Amino acid sequence: MLDAFLASRRQGMSNHTLLFYQRCLSKAIGIELSPQGINLFLANLKCGNAKHSYFRAIRAFCNWSYKEGLVKDNPIDRVDTPIVAKKLLPSITPEQFSLLIEATDNLRDKCIVSLLFDSGLRLSEIANIAPSNIDWDSNTLRVVVKGNREAKAVFTPKTATLLKTYLANNGHNPTLFGMKPRGIQDMLSKLSVKVGFPCNAHSFRRGFACNLHRKGLSTLSIMHLGRWSSLDMVERYTKSITFDDCIELYQKANGYTG
Repeated sequence: MLDAFLASRRQGMSNHTLLFYQRCLSKAIGIELSPQGINLFLANLKCGNAKHSYFRAIRAFCNWSYKEGLVKDNPIDRVDTPIVAKKLLPSITPEQFSLLIEATDNLRDKCIVSLLFDSGLRLSEIANIAPSNIDWDSNTLRVVVKGNREAKAVFTPKTATLLKTYLANNGHNPTLFGMKPRGIQDMLSKLSVKVGFPCNAHSFRRGFACNLHRKGLSTLSIMHLGRWSSLDMVERYTKSITFDDCIELYQKANGYTG
């Protein structure tokens, strides 16, 4: 049934999403497809907030099974959604960005860090950019986002200067940086150890949303610039801003010198 479910997913679904379903559902093989069986499986998971990911995958599978007539009643209708602990997730600030740029030891990595900060690109997006995707007149680039749709990302003149210098000597690769997502992730992980704070594509993406919100851009504008399909994630990412700004005001009011 799992193979049939994966084959049924709508055309254009990314490989990443298909792997997500396969990874979660393969661990659920053999469970009783009933509210009791699903609840027991979820209760025995020891993965914190990731429990919600398993629930989403099982929900999609149950909905498909019910639609296909493989089950009489949809068991997921009587399973409560796992509670997700709300944490303030790390986001790259302008000050941290400056430290990261200084910590990089080659032009390629500086370009990647600068482009992630400017554009909030996902790993798959930045790994698949071709030099021909760049529009130097508007400082934008074309990327393929979730759902296999094409969108644009923006970058600053400073990043444009870095990219032009880099391409002058490295313009022969089919992709801009000649790296797969895992390679970029490994580079950022090593950089994180070097600077002493979280540094990954998600922290850049959260920082992208927060920094633009601090500058006064609306969540709708940030949604379009960050290539999100809805406002939900933008609002989730920018929730920490109010608290962070209140801390800064509190420290100034109480004579903190840092």
